[in-house]
Amino acid sequence: MRQFLVVGHDAPTDADFSLDDIAGGAGRLDVLCRCVNSAFFLSHDLREDVKVHLVLGNEYTVSFDGATLRRLNPDERSTAALVKGALEEKREAIGHQPVETSPGVSLYRMGFEATFERVARDATVVQLHEDGEPLVDAEPPEEPLFVLSDHHDFADAEAELLAEKAERRVRVGPELLHADHTITVAHNYLDTDGYERY
Repeated sequence: MRQFLVVGHDAPTDADFSLDDIAGGAGRLDVLCRCVNSAFFLSHDLREDVKVHLVLGNEYTVSFDGATLRRLNPDERSTAALVKGALEEKREAIGHQPVETSPGVSLYRMGFEATFERVARDATVVQLHEDGEPLVDAEPPEEPLFVLSDHHDFADAEAELLAEKAERRVRVGPELLHADHTITVAHNYLDTDGYERY
């Protein structure tokens, strides 16, 4: 199982945003939607062995599970609609009990730390960061949980938690990439067993 935990610092925590303005009025929700699409889509298929957790404003987490995911299309707007639908049902999530808002999509009342603790239990935690060691120098991890931020740096508390808990801190190349492109490179690294098998 591959997991991606993406922190959305400016992401909406209410469903009162327009699907026509996900790059502005919805706090750069477009960045998170591209991450979801990069994590799941293959040509004419979805990766079923992937989970993505979007932390929205450190209040809620929308989790996508490829094993049961339906209604995901390869455009940002339809992905944003799944997030909006999850936020419309946030009152149904009680404590840390999630509400399933669509097949394979659940909303939790959890911020970054609680979500991290929940999904990192049986995973190899890998922080994707521009200051990490080169990805090619690291062994492909078993059961990886890749943790990355949106277009902002990690907040101090997030960085401290990752410094304590992450088993690895890696960068995917010499140039800074968008978060969604970083996910694509991480998948390619794992798909090729560390660039050894094609």
